[in-house]
Amino acid sequence: MKLKFLTILILVVLMSSCGGEKAKEEVAKEPEKKEVTKEKEPEKIDPMKDKGVGPIKSLTLGDIDNALAEKGKEIFRAKCTACHKMTKRFVGPPLAGVTKKQTPEWIMNMILNPEVMVVENAKAKELLMEYSAPMANQNLTEEEARAVLEYFRTKN
Repeated sequence: MKLKFLTILILVVLMSSCGGEKAKEEVAKEPEKKEVTKEKEPEKIDPMKDKGVGPIKSLTLGDIDNALAEKGKEIFRAKCTACHKMTKRFVGPPLAGVTKKQTPEWIMNMILNPEVMVVENAKAKELLMEYSAPMANQNLTEEEARAVLEYFRTKN
């Protein structure tokens, strides 16, 4: 019995040392260093200067137009409430206070041009990553988008 055990032990030791030169060389070799290229982070833009990507390049706001805001409220209820609530997270982000976080141009461009915004605008990409649902294009006119913006201005 002892002889069998010793024979097996010797065989195991011999087998583990076989082919050792090549294996030892590979172990001794330092692993190849691969150059890791880090993807360039998008440039951070001040959200209150970011106008987004789309047809709205400049917008000057005056006092709140209550009639326009009321029209925007109706458009919002008809087109936006499936995904947005004013004060809580839903499919999309809550929109109360959005005019304090984003420029009027950005808001309107997001409404009018959401497909391009999520591809080319850093903040829109960030929102897409957070909410995992792209904003649907509701095909609003510029006037309708402006009315929705006016409604948002009453919700700060």
